[in-house]
Amino acid sequence: MQSGTATRPFFGWHVVAGAFVLAVFGWGLGFYGPPVYLQAVRERTGWPISLVSAAVTVHFLVGALVVAALPRLYRRFGLPVVTVAGACGLSLGLLGWGLAAEPWQLFAATLLTGAGWVTMAAAAVNAIVSPWFVRLRPRALSTAYNGASVGGIVFSPLLVFLIGRYGFSAAAATVGFCAVAVVAFLSLRVFRPTPESLGQLPDGGEVVAGPAAAPGAGAPPLPGGLLLRDARFRTLAAGMALGLFAQIGLVAHLFSMIVPALGSAGAGTAMGLATASAIAGRTAFGWLMPAGADRRLAAAASYALQIGGILVLFLSGFASPALVVVGVALFGFGIGNATSLPPLIAQGEFDRADVPRAVALIVAIAQAGYAFAPAVFGLLRDLTGSAEPVLYLAAAVKLAAIAAFLAGRGARQSLSGAPSGNR
Repeated sequence: MQSGTATRPFFGWHVVAGAFVLAVFGWGLGFYGPPVYLQAVRERTGWPISLVSAAVTVHFLVGALVVAALPRLYRRFGLPVVTVAGACGLSLGLLGWGLAAEPWQLFAATLLTGAGWVTMAAAAVNAIVSPWFVRLRPRALSTAYNGASVGGIVFSPLLVFLIGRYGFSAAAATVGFCAVAVVAFLSLRVFRPTPESLGQLPDGGEVVAGPAAAPGAGAPPLPGGLLLRDARFRTLAAGMALGLFAQIGLVAHLFSMIVPALGSAGAGTAMGLATASAIAGRTAFGWLMPAGADRRLAAAASYALQIGGILVLFLSGFASPALVVVGVALFGFGIGNATSLPPLIAQGEFDRADVPRAVALIVAIAQAGYAFAPAVFGLLRDLTGSAEPVLYLAAAVKLAAIAAFLAGRGARQSLSGAPSGNR
């Protein structure tokens, strides 16, 4: 193996670049796309917003079921095959959204888009990148996950333009074909090789200052239902699910909430600032976090920054443009970390063989929860007739997420004895 690493450049960073592109398509079409599809379907069919919104919820719920099964699918069919199949399903489903003439056809299309996009999202990126990195994994994953934010920047306006110019079905066929072509190329040329097949070491053999043991070393294996009963897993899943529920619920309504202070154009610019802040925050935590850092504390700190942003928004009264911009930027700084830090926590706390299953399950639980967040936050706005209660709810749920992360620290530190979740 050593001779291979000496004669061939380390391939891991090519994998990171490929995973970045995969995330651009996955999140761009599967996460940021549904709000655009919702409006396009309503304009084309005249169906009630409640009906089309329910289709978006089904899209995310189906994805939660599939992402939980990804480790088994990878073992049976291989990661490249599953990834290409997911891209094909997503593309066919998008065409179904564009052509649906009856509600049942729309819901049938959501089965394909929901199942397809998660093969190009968080758990998939983790599975693709993780074999190539151990100590440098925070840097590698933060870089790859930034493709999610770029996907929103690229595809939200692109989809609006294509649908407005050429119609939904033509736009879906175009972006779907491009997605399949790109993902097939990446799967065959970039995602198929493994470190072993190229005779390379994780991290390219680079030595990084920090503890001698690899993250997660010494953690007991948790086969079967033991993982679900483990306190570290439960608190990690709760922290991610609660954090994303609050985040996605607030983001879904943030644009309309800040329009009175900034105007439509200014609010759009502010949402772009939130995305830029998300990239900056994810990059900062991934590249600057020490190798031996307590990742639960890092996740709690990121959520605390978001609570600070919510507080600034509250103080602004949605009337002070300067405070609104500061609040949006602070909240945005933690948006990316809500997705990228929990897999890193799992890497540091579970046996290596358990990490893929743990990551897939926490992502599935979080996605099943946040599928309902926009509706819950919207119902709160309707019932109260005000935006402030939305801020209260988001801050309270973020605090609960911080409590979950911190509660799991005791279970993590008990690894020298029996795991507390299995007693």
